[in-house]
This record gives sequence, C-alpha cells and structure tokens, in this order.
Amino acid sequence: MSSVTFPAGFVWGTATSAYQIEGAVNEDGRGESIWDRYAKTASNIKDGSSGDVACDHYHRWREDIALMKALKLAAYRFSIAWPRVLPEGRRSVNERGLDFYSRLVDGLLGAGITPYVTLYHWDLPQSLQDGGGWRDRSTAEAFVEYVDVVSRRLGDRVNHWITHNEPWCSGFLGHQKGEHAPGVRDWPTAVMSSHHLLLSHGWAVPTIRRNSPSAEVGITLNLSPSIPASSSPEDADAARRYDGYMNRWFLEPLYHAHYPPDIVADYAAEGRLPSGEMAFVRSGDLRHVAVPTDFIGINYYNRTVVRSDRVPEVKNRPRSVLVAPQSERTAIGWEVYPHGMFEVLMRVHLDYRPPKVYVTENGASFLDGPDPAKRVIDRRRVQFLREHLLAARRAIDEGVPLEGYFAWSLMDNFEWDHGYTQRFGLTWIDYATQERIPKESAFWYRKVIEQNAVNGRE
Repeated sequence: MSSVTFPAGFVWGTATSAYQIEGAVNEDGRGESIWDRYAKTASNIKDGSSGDVACDHYHRWREDIALMKALKLAAYRFSIAWPRVLPEGRRSVNERGLDFYSRLVDGLLGAGITPYVTLYHWDLPQSLQDGGGWRDRSTAEAFVEYVDVVSRRLGDRVNHWITHNEPWCSGFLGHQKGEHAPGVRDWPTAVMSSHHLLLSHGWAVPTIRRNSPSAEVGITLNLSPSIPASSSPEDADAARRYDGYMNRWFLEPLYHAHYPPDIVADYAAEGRLPSGEMAFVRSGDLRHVAVPTDFIGINYYNRTVVRSDRVPEVKNRPRSVLVAPQSERTAIGWEVYPHGMFEVLMRVHLDYRPPKVYVTENGASFLDGPDPAKRVIDRRRVQFLREHLLAARRAIDEGVPLEGYFAWSLMDNFEWDHGYTQRFGLTWIDYATQERIPKESAFWYRKVIEQNAVNGRE
C-alpha cells in the first residue's frame, strides 16, 4: 500500500467555534449575541434548538484538551465569543470571559498544542446589532476595540490570529438570505455589511501586530468553485456572477484593493446597492482592506454548479444544480467533490499569491452513531478526508504554499440553522450526557498525524 507524505512541519489540527460548542451562554458575565437572539426566534433553527448548552465546552475544556492530546493534534483552531469578553460590544471588559480564554490557551500550550485563534465567528454582541450591526461603520470600529482587548491579553502566548471566519456567511447568509443571524433579507444591507466586515479586518491587523508582534495574522474565506451547468452563454454568465458573489467579492478587495467591477455593475443595475452606488466605501478604505497579511485560511466543503434563470424557453430553473446522486452527497446534502479542494487552492495561489495558506476547515456531516460496543464506524468520513487530503497534497506539488490542515470539526456541535441535526465531528457527542466518543475517523486522523502521511489507496 503506497502512502503520500506531507512536508516536514506540516500543521495538523482541528477546528471549532465558540457558539457551536461552549454553551454557558448566561454564565460569568457573558452578554447576548445575535445567535442567542436568532436561535430563540421561532422557525429559525430546524430542530428548534440553540447553543445554550451545546457541547458544554465552557465547563469541559480540560477534558476536550485531553481528547486533542490523545489524537496527537499539533494545533487547535477555536474562536473567541465577543460577547463573553465585551458583553455590550464595547468599553466594559468582562475579565471572567478573558480569564476563560487565558486558561484555555495555557491548557493547550501545556499539552503541546498550538492555539490558532479566530476573533470573529459570527457571534456579534446583540447590543451592537441593536445599534445597526455590520451595516453601520461603527461596528467595524467596535471590532478593533474588541481585538485590542483580546490581543493585549493573549498576544504573549498566541502566535496565530484569524480576524474573521467566512465573511460571506456573515455578510450574505446573515443579511441577504436571512438564513443566519441576524436574519436580515436586504441586498443593500448585505453589501454594506460585507464591506464593513472587510474594513474591520483591515483595521484590526495593525492592532494585532502591535500587541502580538511575533504572530502571524490572516483571514479565513469559504470558497467554492463556480461551474456552469452547460456550455450555454447564459450558464457561463451565471457562473461568473456566482463566482463574483461567493469568491471574488472578498478575494479582490483583500488582495487587489478593489471590488470586482463586473459584479459592482451588476449590483448597481439590479438595485442591490444603497442608493444605487458604492458611496459607503470611503476614500482609503480599500487600502486598509488590502493590508498585507501572513496567510489566508481557506474553508472548502463543496463546489457550486450554476445555471442561468434567464433562458426564456425553460421556466423556473433553479440557479444552482446538484449534479451528484444522493450516494455522493453528505448528510447535509452537499456534493462530495474532492477535486474542488485542488481547484480552490490552485486558483488562490495563481491569482492572488498569498505567502502562506492553511486549510482552516474541511469536513463532512455523516450521521453514523455508536454501535453496542460504543464504536462509531464512520467510513464515509474517513474516505472524504482521505480524498481531500490527497487533493491538497497535489496542490502542494504544484507550488501552493499550503502549510496546515484543520479538520472540521473536533466534535459534533450546534450546526447553526440546522441545530443538532447534522454531525460534522471527529468525536461523537451524546448531548444528553455530554459523553465524548472518538469516531473511527478520529483514530484514522491520528494515524495520519503520526505518520505525516495519507495512504494513497485503502
């Protein structure tokens, strides 16, 4: 059996986010977040649940670090809950919240695990939302204040910082589609919010560098290849538009200091901009957005096959197409397409030339549970991870400066609007008892880490 090795020093980790695992939403001075409010609103979450308890990581973090150590993880990517640190979003610091993350960082370092800290994984303090949220430029200013507080406290021990996780989700899922908190459905608000998210990133990077001078700083984007469903000009144009909406709207300002002109023109023509123009982008904003960073984090899950809704002879055509049979999809319905990992990594490398790349999330939801012997045999997840890692290795061979991979996720958790109906974890969680049971995929991943290699065929 052949094996495919990874470069020496390649970083192997897993990832989580605060609202999805911590629980303890009303403890030790934590304020309300937009996800607390959104989850408590009828019909927003598929199973009517919330992150009030989740995986109870706030109380069980020592147990979870022991689990990470047993899996031989070199790194752990987690997020900090803004309302746990600044309950009202600004000014008044909750030292008990900071203490929790300080203990967590010390615990990780004591176990030989490097912390990778995400500063914003969607849990905006509700008080800031009440004042306008990301639509308002002042929220970008508040973000810098929050980042300053956190990086001053942890910057002596944390050497890897991610400003934002998936600003497309915050900007568009949360403000255009309304499928994530805060549940707004308004194009101009979404466009403005996406800009202020990127602006807050640009403003925060110098603050982190000042408070944590030896650290590397970056941002994480969720990227998806956009493929036309046919060779028709209409479908090609639909794929261009989707690529601009999903990928280029964030990559272009971050690396080229401008928004994609074709998408700006589309949005202006369709009334999707405030007052029909980009006046909310002030002089100097894009220079700040394009501040040099040390790496980009890429989250990859699936591709998007797109067709036009503008073909007159075919009525009611959906804009995106699921071309794979059900057997080739995950439990959440996403197509399994490992080659997309290679495509995304190559595209970012060739078009934008970041100095360093991490895959900061990659994983799949499958619902396999424990058998009578308390074994979770999740072979589809093993196959998913293996094929995606092999695709990532091919990208390295082609010159992509990929230096680490973080499997999503360390444990099953609150999957946003899907509640607890999906299981992405390497560890199975019994939500009634909080028992943690590592799945077969966890043990497979530990073997990969130990060998720094993936079996070429199994």
